[in-house]
Amino acid sequence: MSQTEQTPATAVGGSRVQRVRHELKRRTLSVRRVETLSPHVRSVTLGGEDLADFVSLSFDDHIKIFLPGPDGAPAMARDYTPRHFDRAARELTIEFALHGDGPAAAWAAQARVGQPLGIGGPRGSFIVPMDLDWHLLVGDASALPAIARRLAELPAGATVCAIVQMPDAADRRVLPCAANVRLQWVGDDAQCLAAVRAWQPPAGEGFAWCAGEAASMAALRRVLVDELGVDRHAVRAAAYWKRDAVAFHENLSD
Repeated sequence: MSQTEQTPATAVGGSRVQRVRHELKRRTLSVRRVETLSPHVRSVTLGGEDLADFVSLSFDDHIKIFLPGPDGAPAMARDYTPRHFDRAARELTIEFALHGDGPAAAWAAQARVGQPLGIGGPRGSFIVPMDLDWHLLVGDASALPAIARRLAELPAGATVCAIVQMPDAADRRVLPCAANVRLQWVGDDAQCLAAVRAWQPPAGEGFAWCAGEAASMAALRRVLVDELGVDRHAVRAAAYWKRDAVAFHENLSD
């Protein structure tokens, strides 16, 4: 089965949200462009014919990147969101947060045109319909590429609230969106939790997507389901990282 041949979509919890599995494939690409989006975010566009059968069906997708290790052999790094994919140009864009001294941030900080990079995946896609009555997006810097991609893909007429935790105001950039969007920037975990508590679920069918630090996302999910009454099947909370843990990624939803 090729990467363009997915397994049949399956519904999640009786909702219209679907999961699609892809054949796992590893690809070798090279850097085509590098752009600094804000003081702590760098965009790297990769290209190559290995992308001919690449598939990314959801803003929630993630891929593994393989960085050169100390001995020159590829070493796996944590998951990253495919920020944008251009099949015709065979180009895949990934955004890297430059906070900290991790290997991926260090690589992105020095990335130059022509450098090779290996990727794997995505293993599957979690597809949230575009035509819902409302959308809620919540996350920290690690989730910003997924949130930015979702905002860019939602159609005009969609209603979306995005709450993004970004302590440094210099990193709070314009996020293009054709939908009716309310974008709120917050500075820390407490402000993020307060902003979600102050949000009122609109009428109709909707979906809340949250991603970030494990403990913070678990707390946000409890607020959404237990305090605000959002159906648990209409909430996806993902831990993109965990304090004092390396390469952590976990789905916190049922």
